[in-house]
Amino acid sequence: MIPLSFFALVSCEKFIEVDPPSTVNADNVYSSDATAASVLTGIYTNLSKSNITEFSSGGVTSVSLFAGLSADEIKLFNPNYATYAFYYKNDLSSISAVGTANYWGTIYPIVYVANSAIEGITSSNTLTPSVKNQLLGEARFIRAFCYFYLANLYGDVPLILTSNWQTNSKLAREGTTDIYQQIVEDLTAAKGLLSQNYLKSDGFSSTTDRVRPCKWVASALLARVYLYLGDWQNAEMESSLLINNSSYKLSALNDVFLKNSNEAIWQLQAVGTGVNSNTGEGKLFVLPPTGPNNGSFPVYLSDYIVNSFENGDQRKLNWVGSVTPTSGTTTYYFPNKYKIGSVNTTPQEYCTVFRLAEQYLIRAEARAQLNKPDDAQSDLNVIRSRAGLGATPANQKQPLLDAIMKERKVEFFTEWGNRWFDLKRTNTVDALMSSVTPTKGGTWQTTDQLYPIPKTELDKSPQLIQNSGY
Repeated sequence: MIPLSFFALVSCEKFIEVDPPSTVNADNVYSSDATAASVLTGIYTNLSKSNITEFSSGGVTSVSLFAGLSADEIKLFNPNYATYAFYYKNDLSSISAVGTANYWGTIYPIVYVANSAIEGITSSNTLTPSVKNQLLGEARFIRAFCYFYLANLYGDVPLILTSNWQTNSKLAREGTTDIYQQIVEDLTAAKGLLSQNYLKSDGFSSTTDRVRPCKWVASALLARVYLYLGDWQNAEMESSLLINNSSYKLSALNDVFLKNSNEAIWQLQAVGTGVNSNTGEGKLFVLPPTGPNNGSFPVYLSDYIVNSFENGDQRKLNWVGSVTPTSGTTTYYFPNKYKIGSVNTTPQEYCTVFRLAEQYLIRAEARAQLNKPDDAQSDLNVIRSRAGLGATPANQKQPLLDAIMKERKVEFFTEWGNRWFDLKRTNTVDALMSSVTPTKGGTWQTTDQLYPIPKTELDKSPQLIQNSGY
């Protein structure tokens, strides 16, 4: 019988070469609702861990941290701190990428589990039909979620859609067009399979926790994907579905990142206890009175972000904290969206992956591109109003697009790599980073916008070709 821990903790010593487990009997795992559901629960548990092996949940290896370092969001206290300096200075190599943030090596095992789940759930004849649909929808959503990040971090990547290790070990990289086509296919299928309600871990009981994907979670990622693809009409349509859903409302600024906030579309529930019972983001970003250091608090907010807020923007007041250590005169600003750091308290904040504010700005951008300036302006002003700002003066296409990008910068800073991805998808990364990177001690090359495939992965899979510039 396959141990459930295999699905939750499968290690991928070979990047896409997963050794065939000799004791696996998937029929046993997918013969009951409870054991089948636990496979997907294991994925969410791993995503919620903020330790040295994960790419999510705001911890020391999270994409929120490293993409923020790569962009203009976060400043490294010690620019030569080896763990982070390569990302901060945009000076990665295939060897340095093997270190702390090897996303290639941490995301593909999740893809493998999702593929195994899709196969096992599809072939099962004993699962309750509604549970079978829900779990299959969750697995397809997770696969799409993983490929979205792989494509945006690395560009072309192998498109692995089975658990057959012999087939997977021979796959070369697929173009991002094909990757995005599969993402859209998976998310469209997931929308048709997933429940409209948030469910408990049993796969059928409703809950107020927004930690297990439902139809609306798939729709949120699909709206973002259409935006990235330049499919403005579908981006407008998908985001409108969420904006018009009464289950979601913009929260007060200090309530946005609380567990089960009205604004949350999908959150990750902390799985730790004591000082680890809240978010990795809070533990990492909230500075102590002594300020940043070379240990647990290596980063703080860059001037590029701090100085981007308009006068009167309540996000700066509520989402940016500051400390001035008594030993000096320097004031350090830090992301304060998650306010509970290393405090022994009950869970109050969940790591927020998707939220309603993004859907307003997706729709605003899509409408601007569709030459609907009044509608775009209206959506943009909803977000500005929540921040205590007046209406935007932008009323034509390009000024509106510029205003929306600025709004995204101060709305989504240090959230899931959104800023880094925005710079790349709008083709503004070269112009900005050419001036920013030298201030961080590095030299920008256009090839720096994609991370290198770690050398360890290339050595194991000789059919893979490294990204240009590495």
